[in-house]
Amino acid sequence: MEFHEKLQELRKNRGLTQEELAEALFVSRTAVSKWESGRGYPNIESLKGIARFFGVTVDALLSGDEILTLAEEDNKQKQMGFQDAVFGLLDISIGLFLFLPLFGQTKHDSITSVPLFALTEISSWVKAIYFALVVGIVLWGIVTLALQNCQKTIWNFWKRKISLLLSVGGTLLFIIGMQPYAAAYMFVLLVIKAFMRMKRA
Repeated sequence: MEFHEKLQELRKNRGLTQEELAEALFVSRTAVSKWESGRGYPNIESLKGIARFFGVTVDALLSGDEILTLAEEDNKQKQMGFQDAVFGLLDISIGLFLFLPLFGQTKHDSITSVPLFALTEISSWVKAIYFALVVGIVLWGIVTLALQNCQKTIWNFWKRKISLLLSVGGTLLFIIGMQPYAAAYMFVLLVIKAFMRMKRA
């Protein structure tokens, strides 16, 4: 008997609905439905919770093949969580542009390095675009960290792609704006992200 069949049988023997089991395990009803339909496995912590709740061992819930599958899925989730954390922190680090002297401006026939806040020798709309880009990337990094454990398919599909696109856009914008230090910083972050994506693939 497979895990999803065992879980369904245990739940029905207790006279519980999927909703009631979900509340007892502190998970969503969708998660329980997914487990019982064989479309996925719980993580290690949820599996331990199920075993405790029904008074059985983890080994009694899973076959040998299922244990391997669960271990692989758990490892994949940890890798994705680590990657999300790195992407989020790299994006948040763009906030340093506001305070570090990474922008060049000409003053009295000399070029000085200033932070974005102090950049005055450019048009206001260009500065507004720089600010919007920096704030947008930082906010995306915060959202990525906040939703690290979100399992929505559309979120998992887009979160890193948008982060990469923002890095590409920022690199190109700063190259076009002749801001080599800011462009180089963005490019380094882009390379790190691209390397992590390729390594995962």
